[in-house]
Amino acid sequence: MFGRTKKKAGPRTVTLVGRPGCHLCDDARAVVERVCAETGAVWEEKDILQDAELHRAYWEQIPVVLVDGEQHTFWKVDPERLRRALTG
Repeated sequence: MFGRTKKKAGPRTVTLVGRPGCHLCDDARAVVERVCAETGAVWEEKDILQDAELHRAYWEQIPVVLVDGEQHTFWKVDPERLRRALTG
């Protein structure tokens, strides 16, 4: 579905793009937090309402998860798929 993310040296970075009050974003955050804690990846969250470029790119897909800057998934985060992307 999406391009394969190449593994880089050092900790992987997961970015959750969402907005306040989004229940799907809350669900995605819980999965991202758990999987990153298990794998040692670092994660960050970006508010789509505070970034015009992210808003243009992802408004209809939030929550969006990026791994090392490349789109990994949107709407629903599969913990196993994210784990594989971070460790594979």
